[in-house]
Amino acid sequence: MLDSTPAALQAGAIPLLQTLGLTKRYGTLLANEAIDIDIWPQQIHALLGENGAGKSTLVKIIYGLIQPSEGEMRWHGEKIVLSGPSDARSRGIGMVFQHFSLFDNLTVAENVALGLGGKESFKDMSARLEEVSRVYGLPLDPRREVWQLSVGERQRIEIVRALMQDPKFLILDEPTAVLTPQEANQLFGVLERLKAEGRAILYISHKLEEVKRLCDTATILRGGKKVATCNPKAETAASLARMMVGGEVKEVRATAHPKTTAPRLVVGDLSLEPDDPHGVRLKHISFELKGGEILGIAGVAGNGQDELFAALSGERLARDPGTIVIDGRPAGHLSITERRRLGAAFVPEERLGHGTAPRMKLSENALLTGHAASGMVRHGFVNTAATLRAVDRATEAFDVRKAKRDPEAASLSGGNLQKFIVGREILRKPGLLVVSQPTWGVDAGAAAVIRQALLDLAAGGAAVLVTSQDLDELTEITDRIAVMFHGRLSEPLPTAGASREKLGLLMGGSSLDQKEAAHAAGA
Repeated sequence: MLDSTPAALQAGAIPLLQTLGLTKRYGTLLANEAIDIDIWPQQIHALLGENGAGKSTLVKIIYGLIQPSEGEMRWHGEKIVLSGPSDARSRGIGMVFQHFSLFDNLTVAENVALGLGGKESFKDMSARLEEVSRVYGLPLDPRREVWQLSVGERQRIEIVRALMQDPKFLILDEPTAVLTPQEANQLFGVLERLKAEGRAILYISHKLEEVKRLCDTATILRGGKKVATCNPKAETAASLARMMVGGEVKEVRATAHPKTTAPRLVVGDLSLEPDDPHGVRLKHISFELKGGEILGIAGVAGNGQDELFAALSGERLARDPGTIVIDGRPAGHLSITERRRLGAAFVPEERLGHGTAPRMKLSENALLTGHAASGMVRHGFVNTAATLRAVDRATEAFDVRKAKRDPEAASLSGGNLQKFIVGREILRKPGLLVVSQPTWGVDAGAAAVIRQALLDLAAGGAAVLVTSQDLDELTEITDRIAVMFHGRLSEPLPTAGASREKLGLLMGGSSLDQKEAAHAAGA
């Protein structure tokens, strides 16, 4: 494999950050085992691996959130022991987490101030915030409240807050997961600038083509161990995936199958007020979904996708029963259980707390969604054997890796829990499946299993609605794609003709604003 250390630094230079034999034990579990990594200035370094490979543990150690069991870190060649994130930041180590830590009801400046330690006046800090955001092409209005901002703007807050601490080394965890293609390109420009300024970046992403485009070197973890270091530009996405999983990743293949003529889901002029003061109002949403078809809904998070899922699943009831029709029956007024009895199944975005009860066993979680139409309850009694068989079927069919037959949901890694939830619903053979973010934060191998299962379900005659922020995922498995923006849904486009540029513009609201204005004029 190619040496991707910056040429100017190879002759006797010292890495900015080194981990030497870094190990973290939790009881008998080795989350990290003897990991050696060199991070150099002027380098974008990718950290790759499956779910549960040890990436999160490693970056938490580097950022001072947890202490290693063995090994050491060196900063500019000197051994350091970090007492916490504030210690890391004081040395020049910054981190932008995948999940934002912002208060919706506070302004941009107030949120930034909470993370800076109050070493300057609020007025001076606000002015500096505005200046830093302008210089790096990440414009922010310090006076705006966070709840008014798009997800892309919220991520800017996190990045600018980190940059205001002048980091020499910045860790980014799945930074493009919530961005439009145009916003992602803008972020790449910012990262290239930071690299040119002499900073180092550790970049965590499951998007391998993105890693190939942006990163100078990559470290791959598997099972808590470092298994490879390579130049990702000299690799293919497939070869990177093979290193991550230790074998071939199955190619996702759609089978040719006829679409039914009768729609299995019809949504007609659905409007719904949010039940959250910061939620999104659904505005005149209409579409049809036929059996054998997969319809994708793209869009930046926070544009009404959660509200649409709640309306389709029965968590929120529509005023007019006929605005949602499942297999010819008005369902807008029906509960979740009643919709399941019509043959519908639902997979929400949030795995823990929404998709599963964390402290309940997998069999108990299978019962929660399967009791309505699966024979798990007979004459008022729970058929425990049936619930365990459901767990076993999902485990075998979706390669769910767990320590014992029926563990608590919270004990599974994110990817394995996602495979269980998707498998639990698909194995019921629903006529309609509504799934939100099916492979969110899931590694390449698990993502391929889930996507193939969705294709196979549609090939069997089911109608599948997939909401995802991953355009690559939607273009791989869908027949048509529509875009959510500010509570409106665009006209679905055939996937074959939906370019990333066109979808990106729709995700930014270019055409949907015109549609809304036309609708208002005709009202």
